[in-house]
Formats: sequence, structure tokens, C-alpha cells
Amino acid sequence: MKAKIIGTGSYLPERVLTNQDLEKMVDTNDEWIVSRTGMKERRIAGPEEFTSDMGAAAARAALADAGISADEVDFIIVATITPDYLCPSSSCLIQTALGAKKAAAMDVQAACTGYIYALAIAKSFVETGLCKNVLLIASEKLSSVTDYKDRSTCILFGDGASACVVSSDAQKKGHLISSICLASDGEQSDLIVIPSGGCRTSAQHYLKMAGNEVFKHAVRRMESACRECLNLAGLKETDISWLIPHQANIRIIDAMAKRFEHLPPERVFKTVHKYGNTSASSVGIALDELLKQEQIQEGEKILLTAFGGGLTWGAALLTASGESA
Repeated sequence: MKAKIIGTGSYLPERVLTNQDLEKMVDTNDEWIVSRTGMKERRIAGPEEFTSDMGAAAARAALADAGISADEVDFIIVATITPDYLCPSSSCLIQTALGAKKAAAMDVQAACTGYIYALAIAKSFVETGLCKNVLLIASEKLSSVTDYKDRSTCILFGDGASACVVSSDAQKKGHLISSICLASDGEQSDLIVIPSGGCRTSAQHYLKMAGNEVFKHAVRRMESACRECLNLAGLKETDISWLIPHQANIRIIDAMAKRFEHLPPERVFKTVHKYGNTSASSVGIALDELLKQEQIQEGEKILLTAFGGGLTWGAALLTASGESA
């Protein structure tokens, strides 16, 4: 059995936080933000809208797209660094919100690489026969850990959720998960940190990031993951139809695009200008938009890659297919 994505969905909160709004909050301006990040606006969840709420909304969209009910889900995986609680897991809250009574549930934490890590877990569960349908959700309320007095970070982050159904159903069209590679480097764990929430600390709630150092690692690590993923599949750069990098900022995305000189710039899919960096959910939101906007032909290959705190990084190769392999 080969695992395939048979449905995708996403959710973005209604509130839009523009660069002009940020100009009133911190010492910054639209030109500076756009030139350094490519971001013009981002979405912000309401005060009573949480990670599980957004995740459930994205999940409903993915289930509808896949044409299956919540009762058919065997496992729910939620990738997030902003769970509703440390315990219970956001996945359990989403399970009950969906009425997916037969599904087991767990959260995973790999920062901005969470969607790729969760996809690897879902693929393994399906291909070993443990599950038929796995519901993968990546949801983040980054506004809850953003210091809106810190202009170096508050311009970057937005809220949102994405989801997909990973299945072995031979009757469903979808995108085969052809190959995945994952990596981490704990020696660089101090570069992106949310100090509070664990057993070591209790009062340092806001996300902190060494931006310049993160940039150096992000481009190199994502490129290496993409190359490894292609090698695992026995493919070349010229075989890629679309590249969806983590939507961290435009400089990282453009630097990644330059490393893939045979891929036309218009085939590097971007949502960063609309939503900012939504951490684990960013790749999934972009994938959902790409599949809804473009007519992806059978055999076309979509390369996903992400990089985040930990450090963690990875890549996944999807192949459009009407058949199971």
C-alpha cells in the first residue's frame, strides 16, 4: 500500500493585520516590512478562537474534499507549537469537535516543520496497515506567543490552520507521498525559542528568534532536504512541477528559488504576502491553495519543504496520481 493525500483544507481567521496597523503599534513601516519579509498582511485569530477551533475548521474542509466522514478517520495528528493546553492535546479537542469517535489522537511538535513531520508519521501509519485514513492537521495561534512590542518578530507571524487526509484508499484520486526526509540539529536549539510552557520555565511567554542566524541555516537545510528527497525518489530537479517552501519570509523563499535554477520562478508557490509566517500550518495552507487554484495533471510532482525551531527541517515529494501503487 502506498499513502496518498486524498483531500486538503485550510482555515484563516477573519481579522486582517496589515503593515499599516503595525505602524501604529511599533516603530516600523510598510516599505521596511515588505522589502525584508515580503509580507503585506497576516490573519489574527479572535480572542475566543483557539488552535483546536481553527484546526477543526481546516479538518472539516479536508474531510469534505476527500469525500469521507469523521467516522472513517482512524487517527488524528495535530502539528502545533501553540496548543490549547499542554494537556489535554489539541488533537483530542479536535477529535470531539469533529465527532471522530473511532480515531486515536496525538499532537506532534516540530515547529515550522511540523506538517512535514506529521506527514511522515501519517505515511508510516498508512503504509504499515495500522490505519486506512489519517487526518493530519497543522494549526497555530502564533499571535498568542508574539510580543507586539518587539518589531523584529511581531511583523512576521500570523494565525491559521491546514489539514489533509492521508489514505490507502485505492478508489480515491490524490497525490502519492513519494518520498520524505527529516532532520534536526539540537545544538542550534537556542535560535528559535518560546521559553515558557515547559518544566524549566514559567514566565517567559513570547517567542524569541535570532533572525540572521536562522536565515543562514534555513536556506541551506531546506535545499539539502529537497536534494535528499529527490535522490530517494530517483528524480532530478527538472522533474519538479511545483516547489512549496515554508512561508517564513520572501528573502528565504527567493534564496531557495535561486538554488533550483531549472524551476521557473512562477512555479515557486507563495502565500507569505497574504498570511505571513504561520509556522507548521504554512506549507499545508499553500498546498491547499495550489491544489484549489491550479489544474495539477497526473504525474506532476510537488516538492514541499520546511524549516523551524529545534532546529528541524525536512522535505516531502508528492506525485499526482489517479491510482494507488
